[in-house]
Amino acid sequence: MPTFKLTLAYDGTDFAGWQWQPGQRSVQEELEGALERITQHKSRCMASGRTDAGVHALGQVVGFQSPTRLSGAELCKGLNAELPDDMLVFEVVEAPPDFHAIRDAIAKRYRYVIQDGRPRDIFDRKYVWHLYGRLDVEAMAEAAKSLVGRHDFVSFQTSGSSRLTTERTVLDLVVERRPAEFTDRVIIEVEADGFLYNMVRNIAGTLVEVGKGKQPVTWPAAVLAGRDRRAAGMTAPPQGLFLVWVEYGQCGMRSAECGMDEGHNDEQGLD
Repeated sequence: MPTFKLTLAYDGTDFAGWQWQPGQRSVQEELEGALERITQHKSRCMASGRTDAGVHALGQVVGFQSPTRLSGAELCKGLNAELPDDMLVFEVVEAPPDFHAIRDAIAKRYRYVIQDGRPRDIFDRKYVWHLYGRLDVEAMAEAAKSLVGRHDFVSFQTSGSSRLTTERTVLDLVVERRPAEFTDRVIIEVEADGFLYNMVRNIAGTLVEVGKGKQPVTWPAAVLAGRDRRAAGMTAPPQGLFLVWVEYGQCGMRSAECGMDEGHNDEQGLD
């Protein structure tokens, strides 16, 4: 049975998350339903990470098997005709038989978006965390440096997830202010070889404490060393979080290279 690799984006606002939830709308349910209508076959879709309710994706990667004779391009076109307006498939390609969306991922990148200051942008409220006070981005960027590298990130993991290890390698962590149409945005981007539950949102909440001047730039390093979730900042709200891309070693491709115009893994997902 052919194996396929699918790349899609979705607005997580009206979803209970990626995973099937009884009586609630999920990305997985919508995608599997559309696939069944097209192929007349039930396919189980596995995403690179299970995003939580309200979390968005710019380049989520999904693996599935189907006996269909339709090509990847035909599946892509058919899915976009069947899927709701808050989901979009960029590409469907046939993958090696042993392709595994979670196991084969070697890196992911997440973006967290903050609007700080007044007035708040009411048209972007579902996609940013709004804070009325202006943040010190330079202090946040300096504080973030201590989180790059191989560390035990248990202080940044929300309870409710069992892992063999809480060590992860953060490959890149950027904090910067970027222009936007209404007003500028504070962007936190984290790239790592894997993420703990709510890791990015907890990093964002911790760095914001530094940006507010409530904690020194050395505080995130102390939180990391303390290995105690209670020592870190709050869990930032879900609407500011975006899965940007997932990278796979076996195909040498990032999901963002599959047709996305983003200038450029679960968190809120369990990778």
